Amino acid sequence: MLKAIIFDLDGTILDTETPEFISWQEAYAARGVALDPDIWAQGIGTADASWDPYDHLETLIGGPIDRATLRTTREARFDELMDAAEPRDGILAWLDEARELGLRVGLASSSGVDWVTRFLEALGLRDRFESLATRERVTHSKPAPDLYELALNEPGVMAAEALAVEDSPNGVAAAKAAGMFCVAVPNPQTARLPLHGADLVLGSLAERSIREVAELLKA
Repeated sequence: MLKAIIFDLDGTILDTETPEFISWQEAYAARGVALDPDIWAQGIGTADASWDPYDHLETLIGGPIDRATLRTTREARFDELMDAAEPRDGILAWLDEARELGLRVGLASSSGVDWVTRFLEALGLRDRFESLATRERVTHSKPAPDLYELALNEPGVMAAEALAVEDSPNGVAAAKAAGMFCVAVPNPQTARLPLHGADLVLGSLAERSIREVAELLKA
């Protein structure tokens, strides 16, 4: 029986990943080099990737950069791109349906709590989430199962009683490592990435209701 739904944030509840990539892509282009999307994809969905965009940029241009200035200008560009951000299709309907069904709702994010609460509060969704499993609360971020295990343990829900909603291979791997049924809803940055590890891949949550997915979970 389905008792809980645990959502990823970045790229799943709202698309922070496309603005993040664009802001970095523009920063690279301003310095005469290109940011390869395939290289960028290594870090999507995890806080533990060994690849670093600052180091990579310095390698490409062959010298040091003013990291403080770059950080300020890039983050300002990211904020500009995020100004009109809305929840992805189907998110609000799923949250409403979860409330109607009496399901526990949690979040498992490789981002930190300040980042997570910033966007949930901006969307007016903070009160929809009973618990927040965030990066600083676990030893390892995705693709390790730590975040999902924490998100399950806090409400006392078994993995077989919950489903995860993800957008990236790292996120899917984390949910499956925790023993969960996983629905993947890729965004423009992750649509070309391998999501075959998910139990169900949808263009958006608007394509299926929770009740419909719960039938698959029971099967």
